[in-house]
Amino acid sequence: MGNAKMLTDSHCHLDKIDLAPFNNSFSEMLSSAQDFGVSQFLCVCIDTENFKHVLEPAQKYPNIYCSVGVHPTHKESYAPSVNELVELANHKEVIAIGETGLDYFRCEDDDMTWQHDLFRIHIRAAIETKKPLIIHTRSAREDTIRILKEEDADQVGGVMHCFAEDWDTAQQAMELNFYISFSGIVTFNSAKELQDIARKIPSDKYLIETDSPWLAPVPNRGKPNQPAYVKYVAEKMADLRGCDYHQIAEETTDNFNRLFKR
Repeated sequence: MGNAKMLTDSHCHLDKIDLAPFNNSFSEMLSSAQDFGVSQFLCVCIDTENFKHVLEPAQKYPNIYCSVGVHPTHKESYAPSVNELVELANHKEVIAIGETGLDYFRCEDDDMTWQHDLFRIHIRAAIETKKPLIIHTRSAREDTIRILKEEDADQVGGVMHCFAEDWDTAQQAMELNFYISFSGIVTFNSAKELQDIARKIPSDKYLIETDSPWLAPVPNRGKPNQPAYVKYVAEKMADLRGCDYHQIAEETTDNFNRLFKR
């Protein structure tokens, strides 16, 4: 595949990356990623107050897209209405709603109704705008799938970002028109169950991501992450699936473009 497509980082937080190693230059950070073969970036929003900083690079660079949403752990953040999310999503650079979902791992509340309500708002905004969802789920797999079903999220589908759940959850998500996205976690020696899922996921249902600046893959685990490192995720996926690295690049970029209608 001499003309293989370049890589796509399907989930990164470009506005959160420390630019000091790149001479405080955003464009230098992007150039570094492109040197690693990364040609597209989805900059993901985690709170509406910071949306302008997520939108700005997408407006400046044609190969950067963005989303709008409020992360499920941001209880102190402003909670938008469906109409407010729809309005923010009207920017042509916004290709997804999220990240949204459920996270019980870091939440000490006994009553998770507020997370459920916020999640439902995002799903309804996605259906209204016909834009796919970016789902974050942690220690909440059953409720996440249940609410996706109750709100008819299969109408728009989306991606289960930074997937770290079991095969049953992956199958249920795929039945609802969701893709499974693998992050640097899949490179960790301890991630045996996730690696098994990576081996058997259908070739037309997976993406790769960095979740920069967090979760750097091996060989940079524990260090600040950056979009360039999606290459290491792709290399690990190729090793797990017993195929050529360029095939991973082509499949994941095709899947990204199909999901987000690029």
